[in-house]
Amino acid sequence: MTRGGGSEMIRRLISFPMHRILAFLCGLSSAALVACAPTAALPESGVSSALAQHRAETLADVAYDVTFTIPRERTTPVTGTAVVHVTRDAPRRTPLVLDFRGDTAGMGGVVVNGTVVTPTVANGHLVIPGAALVNGRNTIALSFVAADDALNRNDEFLYALFVPDRAATAFPSFDQPDLKARVTLTLDTPAEWATIANGSEQEVTVDNGRARRRFATTEPLPTYLISFAAGRFQVDSARRDGRWMTMLHRETDSLRVQRNRDAIYDLHATALRWLEEYTGIPYPFEKFGFAAIPAFQFGGMEHPGAVWYRASSLFLDETATQAERLGRASLIAHETAHMWFGDLVTMRWFDDVWMKEVFANFMAAKIVEPSFPEIDHALRFLLAHHPAAYAVDRTDGANAIRQPLDNLRGAGSLYGAIIYQKAPIVMRQLEQRLGAAKFQEGLRTYLSRHQYANATWMDLINIFDTLTDEDLRAWSRAWVEEAGRPVVRVTVHDSAVTFAQYDADTTRNLRWSQRLGVTVGMVRGAHGDSVDFASTDTIQLPLPARARWVLPGTDGVSYARFILDSASRDALLQEATALTPPVTRAVAYLALWEELLAGHIAPRGYLTFVTQAVTAESDELVRAQLLSQLRTVYWRYLSVSDRRDATALVEGVLWGALQRATGLSARSALWSSLVAVAESPEALRRIERAWSGREQPLGVAFSEAQQIAMVEALALRDWPTADSLLAVQRTRLTNPDRLARFDFVRPALSPNTSVRDSTVARFASLDNRRRESWVLDALSAAAHPRRAPHSASYIMDGLALVEEIQQTGDIFFPLGWMQALLGGQQSKAAADSVALFLERHPSMPPRLRGKVLQAADDLFRAATIVHGWQGRPLVER
Repeated sequence: MTRGGGSEMIRRLISFPMHRILAFLCGLSSAALVACAPTAALPESGVSSALAQHRAETLADVAYDVTFTIPRERTTPVTGTAVVHVTRDAPRRTPLVLDFRGDTAGMGGVVVNGTVVTPTVANGHLVIPGAALVNGRNTIALSFVAADDALNRNDEFLYALFVPDRAATAFPSFDQPDLKARVTLTLDTPAEWATIANGSEQEVTVDNGRARRRFATTEPLPTYLISFAAGRFQVDSARRDGRWMTMLHRETDSLRVQRNRDAIYDLHATALRWLEEYTGIPYPFEKFGFAAIPAFQFGGMEHPGAVWYRASSLFLDETATQAERLGRASLIAHETAHMWFGDLVTMRWFDDVWMKEVFANFMAAKIVEPSFPEIDHALRFLLAHHPAAYAVDRTDGANAIRQPLDNLRGAGSLYGAIIYQKAPIVMRQLEQRLGAAKFQEGLRTYLSRHQYANATWMDLINIFDTLTDEDLRAWSRAWVEEAGRPVVRVTVHDSAVTFAQYDADTTRNLRWSQRLGVTVGMVRGAHGDSVDFASTDTIQLPLPARARWVLPGTDGVSYARFILDSASRDALLQEATALTPPVTRAVAYLALWEELLAGHIAPRGYLTFVTQAVTAESDELVRAQLLSQLRTVYWRYLSVSDRRDATALVEGVLWGALQRATGLSARSALWSSLVAVAESPEALRRIERAWSGREQPLGVAFSEAQQIAMVEALALRDWPTADSLLAVQRTRLTNPDRLARFDFVRPALSPNTSVRDSTVARFASLDNRRRESWVLDALSAAAHPRRAPHSASYIMDGLALVEEIQQTGDIFFPLGWMQALLGGQQSKAAADSVALFLERHPSMPPRLRGKVLQAADDLFRAATIVHGWQGRPLVER
């Protein structure tokens, strides 16, 4: 649909078959909207790789001067004007395609180089007629009405989130990563609202209750990194290392702010110093600022000068655990590292989106080490990466790190644990092979050579290739460009042990080059060794006398499905709790967990083992690993009757460990696990007494978040007084954002199935899915394991929404939706529902189908192990 001079004929053409459109356009005069040429076909929806490549080859020096007029009322549209400057070198009369998925009905005339023209509106694009353009500098000016999709509008604030391809919903642009642009932004807002954008504020005029703020022109940015926020925020600032930082937030608890404020600024300053020194490049942008967003859908987002964080990740409770404090430091380091990796040098196309994430996570792990000297960082790296990566690579939906992409509308499906967790493991292995100094040298060359521009994975591989004799292309094919993980089978003989590494997918016959740490346990002590699969896939080592078990992977970096021999498995179930150092224990617990999931260890036996391990464990990171396993095996891998029989044991172990624990962090983690699994009347009464303040198991008052978790847990157990406790809890909440979240989730906690059903049914509407983190909390409550028999009825309709959710939601929402939907299920009937859905939807996009299989893997395994489901064999991979 067009407006401001568009003819009814053109509007009708858009609905015609393509061959009829082209035939008509070829008959138009030289003033036609589209030239009669192979490029005359109207662009498809999204940004295809072909369109992106054509524009990258013919366009340069892009600049945007954009004004957004933001009304006070959320229901009134955001409007704006944009002036696009672009240098063009293309065949005569070739049209120019801008991307815009806002309201074209409200669009005025488009002025191209001083002349009013009417663009063709097609499939989320504005096609500018080639006759109006010149080779050289062009200026395109237009007004627009923005869609709300990426503006995250709330009653009192909004924030733009354009990753990966949603800038075009807000303003006309070239929405692809390799057409970087300098951006000059102006925001017209209610005068009392605070604002933040990529550039610093340059001038402000106030008139009639409105403020018009113009921000400094940015360095070259891809569209997905352009951002701004406006609303009722508090503004705070601090100076670190001679640099001013600004923080916007909506936290109303002043003590909470003061308790966290210095740490937040200090952690940013530490990360900036470290990265400047490591890269040899000063902070590459004009200013540094960030905002703490309530219920932000990601942990953080790295817009230069305007980083977004989930508020709860920055403002920690007084009872925060060690893992939460370390998590905050890592998150800040991750987003700060993006200023160099992703923002200064950006991937050319989203098939390499993993590159910005791998280096952000990889650098974050290095950055936080000096700030947490008490932490075993080799252990922390293992636990932060391997379990999450394994959880995808063991599934039928495993994906490669680097994935082909034909259209940016599918870019959201590329994200996940393989990018965020597996890729840093792979990169650490590469650093070990090159050596730390050469690895750093290669990265410095990469950043300096491509700064403020774009690069590919092969650009970096070519740089590293000059620093080593190893065949990095072959290495890359196995580790980066193919899905899955190697299998390493351990076979113990009388006096030797054989390690055989192979590809479970026999059609590929991949070879993974990696070094493998090995520990052999004996009657007294243990013996360390290593093997290197650089040139062979089968290695034999002599076995020391009186060896009891063999455990591969104890270097904490090697990556595989390690299949233990039965004697080692049985011995480790007896001896793992005594292993040292902690990273060896953690590797043992990972290997044994894989054995459980493969059906080699009975869930009841593993529950007994893991409760004993929790009791014995002294390292807080390893204990957190064990507590996660305990919760999962309790809810997912025990039958209902077995769970009832085990309740007293689990609750008793957790309560006993809590009583013995020293340190608030350890006690908080144990209490949270107790709240998560408690089912007996005695344990639930203890939780109610703690919530009411009559008992203080932690020795200090509970935080607001812990109070909410307790009362919601009681509601999920249908505790008789739960409804009145929820009502009292509501009166305790003074922060409007936390109160709104509480009210949103509360119906999903109801014991009334019709109330829960209507809550879940509401999510079929996009308007009711806008606050994605709240939706996931509510769906998780409605589909809690205790409600699994009823919530299984949500599966088919919930999965049917996934394709729409992928198109309308943010990048992590589709997988999060499916995990919440299926997370409480273990029955044959639930597994059959997922299998039937997949059978009925054979044309589902392959990557989205992979996400379904990832989300359903634990359900499939539980149904098989617990109930004997025959729908899918447990394959070792």
